[in-house]
Amino acid sequence: MAMIIFSPSTVIFLSIFITFFCFPSKVCSLSAFSQLQLPPNVTGPVSLAFDLSAAVPYTGVHDGRIIRYGGTDVGFTDFAFTTPTRSKAVCDGNKDPDSEPTCGRPLGLSFNNQRNQLYIADAYFGLLVAGPNGRLATTLATTAEEVPFNFLFGLDVDPLSGLVYFTDFSTTIQLRNLSKAIASGNTTAFSSDATGRLLRYDPATKNVTVLLSGLSGAAGTAVSSDGMFVLVSEFNANRIQKFWLRGSKASTAETFVRFRGVPINIKRSGTGYFWVAVNIQNSQSPPTSMFTGQRISYSGTILETVSFDDQYGGTTLITEVQEHFGALYVGSDNATFVGVQRG
Repeated sequence: MAMIIFSPSTVIFLSIFITFFCFPSKVCSLSAFSQLQLPPNVTGPVSLAFDLSAAVPYTGVHDGRIIRYGGTDVGFTDFAFTTPTRSKAVCDGNKDPDSEPTCGRPLGLSFNNQRNQLYIADAYFGLLVAGPNGRLATTLATTAEEVPFNFLFGLDVDPLSGLVYFTDFSTTIQLRNLSKAIASGNTTAFSSDATGRLLRYDPATKNVTVLLSGLSGAAGTAVSSDGMFVLVSEFNANRIQKFWLRGSKASTAETFVRFRGVPINIKRSGTGYFWVAVNIQNSQSPPTSMFTGQRISYSGTILETVSFDDQYGGTTLITEVQEHFGALYVGSDNATFVGVQRG
């Protein structure tokens, strides 16, 4: 999935930086970085999900498949897909944006581990769910408040309630049109778009509720471990908003954290904090990006920054950093692998 060239208001001028750099936090070096290679000609593992039974990653890729890692001997194999119009002959290895409405483009993934169900946010085919055997996912919703989904992006399942939180990046711009606009350098309409939404699906009632609208590129989302609030990142606004679900502030929103770069996916850790993929553009000509994972406290303090410049520099943006069993798993919009940092 292509990403925007940032407007001047979002460009970060840094006078000094070396391989690893720091925000108001400590910086961690990458002691052991490895790659889980995707199948041949496959790219774009934007988001990752883990089931409890096997503790292996699942990811959605550019050609519309959701694939599952089976270990070093097996690699990634097909697990599920999001539309009956997808054919392996046409779609496998296909990176053409105009093929996405036929092949699908699964972006957000998250498991309901109590039911062993994988929830999927597809940029074209809405909110879906796949059972433990995968194959064609079941469509759950394609509209909210009579407005069709246009560009679903991020997704998280509340492990306590089973409620599903997800984002509609824009109600006016499709992913494939965004990709073409970026390729042509004409991103004005996209950078000023503020039609994104934060949504919630209730599996018991099958109802979709709009929690927030008017968001500037609604990207990642994650609910807190205690279910008190849900976070949503705004790609164009360089911030994360907190929407209160319970307590005296319920149904109100406030800024959770602002960044010196663009936040994409948010992932909750098992100990209550969050990891956010943040891409920062410097002022070189031509401009280049720096790729970081930032660990954020429950209260919105940046605790730690990890640089992935050496692993991803110049080829792709990182879209997700997720902690799982002591390792950091990294998603990206154009790489041929899932990154894993251990130690």
